[in-house]
Amino acid sequence: MRTGTAALLLCAWLWAPGRGGAWPTHTACSRGDLQILYQSCDPFQDFGFSVDQCSRQLASNPKIRFGLILREDIRKLLLELALFSKGTPMFNFSYPICEEDQPKFSFCGRRKGEQIYYAGTLELPQFQVPQGEYQVLLQVSGEHRAPVACANATVLAL
Repeated sequence: MRTGTAALLLCAWLWAPGRGGAWPTHTACSRGDLQILYQSCDPFQDFGFSVDQCSRQLASNPKIRFGLILREDIRKLLLELALFSKGTPMFNFSYPICEEDQPKFSFCGRRKGEQIYYAGTLELPQFQVPQGEYQVLLQVSGEHRAPVACANATVLAL
């Protein structure tokens, strides 16, 4: 009797509405004329991300925070970013974050199960985000293109 009840409760919990679906949408920043929302597109884990300076007039060195628990070792790490407006590709960017012979950040070389936490600045040119709605696909992959993090973001510039 107890086994049947436990199995029924487990099934109800696993298939409850909202369970097993997409990760929640998070707000990276929302102030005045700019809002950045993101959702993890990795089916196995969510992550944290925030931007301190939230304005359409982006500073040259915006401060960000990023946190994630690693599912595998990282010796190499590649960031790929694609920007779309109304479904049309506008911009593609690829940047090696960690390379075996040139680690750029303190988290390069971390092992599976460890946490990556970065709080610092990004080196970007200062620019004004044009008014509109943009979609951003962000992918971080490790050695052999193994996924480390993935996000779909919406940027609303008012």
